[in-house]
Amino acid sequence: MLEFNSTRKRMSVIVRFEGKLLLLCKGADSVMFERLGENGREFEEDTRKHVDEYADAGLRTLILAYRELTEEEYKEFNERFKAAENSVSADRETMINEATELVERDLVLIGATAVEDKLQQGVPDCIDKLAQAGIKLWVLTGDKMETAINIGFACSLLRQGMKQIIITLETPEIKQIEKKGEKGPIAQASKKSVLQQISEGKDLIAFLGKNEAFALIIDVVCSFVICCRSSPKQKALVTRLVKEETGKTTLAIGDGSNDVGMLQEADIGVGISGVEGMQAVMSNDIAIAQFKFLERLLLVHGHWCYRRISSMICYFFYKNVTFGFTLFCYEAHASFSGQAAYNDWCMSLYNVFFTSLPVIARGVFDQDVSATYCLKFPLLYQEGVQNVIFSWRRIIGWMLNGVCAAVIIFFLCIRALDPQAYKKDGKTAGLDIVGSTIYKCVFWVVNCQMAISISYFTLIQHIFIWGGVCLWYSFLLAYGAMSPSISTTAYKVFIEALAPSASYWLITLCVVIAALTPYFSYKSIQMRFFPMYHEMIQWIGHDGRSDDPEYCNMVRQRSIRHTTVGDMARSMARTNPLTGSTHRRR
Repeated sequence: MLEFNSTRKRMSVIVRFEGKLLLLCKGADSVMFERLGENGREFEEDTRKHVDEYADAGLRTLILAYRELTEEEYKEFNERFKAAENSVSADRETMINEATELVERDLVLIGATAVEDKLQQGVPDCIDKLAQAGIKLWVLTGDKMETAINIGFACSLLRQGMKQIIITLETPEIKQIEKKGEKGPIAQASKKSVLQQISEGKDLIAFLGKNEAFALIIDVVCSFVICCRSSPKQKALVTRLVKEETGKTTLAIGDGSNDVGMLQEADIGVGISGVEGMQAVMSNDIAIAQFKFLERLLLVHGHWCYRRISSMICYFFYKNVTFGFTLFCYEAHASFSGQAAYNDWCMSLYNVFFTSLPVIARGVFDQDVSATYCLKFPLLYQEGVQNVIFSWRRIIGWMLNGVCAAVIIFFLCIRALDPQAYKKDGKTAGLDIVGSTIYKCVFWVVNCQMAISISYFTLIQHIFIWGGVCLWYSFLLAYGAMSPSISTTAYKVFIEALAPSASYWLITLCVVIAALTPYFSYKSIQMRFFPMYHEMIQWIGHDGRSDDPEYCNMVRQRSIRHTTVGDMARSMARTNPLTGSTHRRR
């Protein structure tokens, strides 16, 4: 048996039948027709015609051929083939290929086979949603160009009315594409219609190697790219070229062993488990059972995870800046005397126990938009692609919010406590009372900030936020019980000075409201006059207009303004799930 590989694109077996040595070979038409002998081309014209008809019908084809070997030919080949197989040198594969070349020539054509490769249920709708989300789609397949185009129409990747650009090394289109793409046919056509490009694997790889800017041109102006006649190695090379030249995050999805190289080369590999085996599943980052699950994986869980992690990190900045800047203000107010504002245990446990659980709950459970609306408005996924939630502007904004909250907390507490007398003996507020009051205000502010910024409350989040408050007061009681001899602990200050005073609770309430006012004011203005896309979708559900097609289309059109020209054209040409209009061919 002469095994199949990505270079040979064929496989053969040598059998002894009725005293004859026969080599039976099957492979792609691109390599099989050129290996036919002069006496083996009797049915070549008819076979080529049939193969083209099969490809137009969307069938996957193979060419069958044979050759009769003499005993001398087989003996010479067998010795050389065994020596190549037993070799341990670096060029072992080359030696095996050279040995197979001895017998895989002068073949006699038998005919062609064609099989139907049915699409899984839900593939067209899934691809349609991914395209609406602004995701660039590349199809890398080993089929003939006609088969690939037919499958492209069947899975809703290609549509009538789109301009097709077919790229091969033998066609003049290659010479007409300038490096920057400003005057070439791609750029000119992109101004009129959405583009689809169909190219052969070896041609695309060869041209990308000569013109590095071409990958960027394709990514910007072409809606879809189909790369046909691609071997497994070529699939991996195309993935690497696109990833390196465009600088974009790439996701590869496949279900067979021939997709392993592509899955490993992409930033994210998704394997489909099924009849093709488990090689793809064992070599990837994520495994799914059907292709249609990719829609929910990206548009729902992808959006949620991006927003959760981004919000969690921004909130970490906020709560630590709020806590740390109050210390800075205290030291500046005390002329940098080195006097500690907070109890040592309170400082150590601030991030470990008292404020960590609400942040973790937000990073796991928060949902700004329900799964239904994530699928209903696929362009919501572009918030992650354009990095709207985790930009430097947003990070710095949260840090400034923390600075403002810290300044308000510190100076309000200082001014409120300055003339007050809390202790029963009439003594004025000391450093312990000031520090404990500021700490408790910081603790209440960061927890309330978390509560008003969460979009989706669950029981766990309620327990972590308000349970964290209870944990703090429980800690005071436990700390006081374990350290009864220490008179300056936070427990003594709270029990003897702060808790009995109504003014302390009033100050805490006023300080918390004042510290949250800047964020609440900014958020109200921003949502009223400059709403983000997910905030507009949130209000669709809040005001009961989710079934209003006109209003939902307005939301879509507003979001399109924030996408590229290619994304806009794709979104407008795609199916509108609310109105039912369609511009695609099934």
